[in-house]
Amino acid sequence: MKSSKVNNIVLVHGGFVDGSGWESVYAILKNKGFNVSIVQNPTISLADDVAVTNRIINAQDGPVVLVGHSYGGAVITEAGNNPKVAALAYITAFALDNGESVGTLIKDPAPGAPVPPIMPPQDGFLLLDPKKFAASFAADVEPGLADFMGASQVPWGLEALNGAVSNASWKNKPTWYLIATDDKMIPPDAQRFLAKRAGATVAEAKGSHAIYVSQPEAVADLIALAAEGGR
Repeated sequence: MKSSKVNNIVLVHGGFVDGSGWESVYAILKNKGFNVSIVQNPTISLADDVAVTNRIINAQDGPVVLVGHSYGGAVITEAGNNPKVAALAYITAFALDNGESVGTLIKDPAPGAPVPPIMPPQDGFLLLDPKKFAASFAADVEPGLADFMGASQVPWGLEALNGAVSNASWKNKPTWYLIATDDKMIPPDAQRFLAKRAGATVAEAKGSHAIYVSQPEAVADLIALAAEGGR
């Protein structure tokens, strides 16, 4: 009997990193029998990243679970309007509403909330302080790998940070959300607010902002649930 689950998974990375961080999640999902594709977003502008993501979605042979980490949540919120997208999965990600950007959401942090160590923009691009990258982004990642992630950052464009969503796809697509309870980039309470607003089915796991690297099983489990529910 043919499975009723969605078989195609498209993984979208966030700011300061690239798609290689999904390697362990990719391997687990492939092992479960999924067809998995990785988007390599330039993270120069939201519009470009949505276009790049749509190219990958359009190349799939059927329905898709579209997965976003961090800023990748902004990308999937817009790209999720693609008719091939059957379900959305946010991994400690920005589930933005119409007219919102990541920039508008982070400009007024809650009192006492950790503030990401974003350095002043250079030529229109942002980086995290490499000396503080591990503690803020990847506290539970093996130290050598966390250091490498900090040293190999992808500059994040201000046009990506400030790109506003025009049509939030979670308003009409089944949505899942994984909250990382030790996140120092997007506070867990902010994640809970975003997940509730999006009407998401929620799971929580102990992990840093880089939970997709440090806890790939928890991430893959949530994606598999979205694939089962995406029909």
